[in-house]
Amino acid sequence: MSESTPQKLDVAGVQAIFDASPFISFLGLKVIALDHDKGELEVRMPLRPELERRLGTKQFHGGPLASFIDTVGDFAIGMQVGGGVPTMNLRIDYLRPAIGDSVVGIARVRRAGKTSAVIDIDVMDEQGRLLAVGRGTYASQRG
Repeated sequence: MSESTPQKLDVAGVQAIFDASPFISFLGLKVIALDHDKGELEVRMPLRPELERRLGTKQFHGGPLASFIDTVGDFAIGMQVGGGVPTMNLRIDYLRPAIGDSVVGIARVRRAGKTSAVIDIDVMDEQGRLLAVGRGTYASQRG
């Protein structure tokens, strides 16, 4: 395989990168599924006390949710190019409070070009209710 041919990552490959990152492993992200043909990545983030808006409320703070959205979006293209990529832009709309034991993010590659990729990220609660939507622009090459 030449250096210009990216090596696609499977679930275990993405999870290994998550586990090796001090910040991502602190968030506790777990890959649920990925589909290269659809350009989709599904990831779960459990609630921990350090991520709560107010202790004991089971409500996620917006900062960790933003990091979650950015990471899931990043690896929707990163899984296709063999690792993490730089974020160029990120927009998030919070639609309702994220309350519960975990959230699930599903990222979908909308367009992947030679230099950039546009990714949409939906965040749902355990009942499948939409909590937040993100759209990120990422470099489409590892960096």
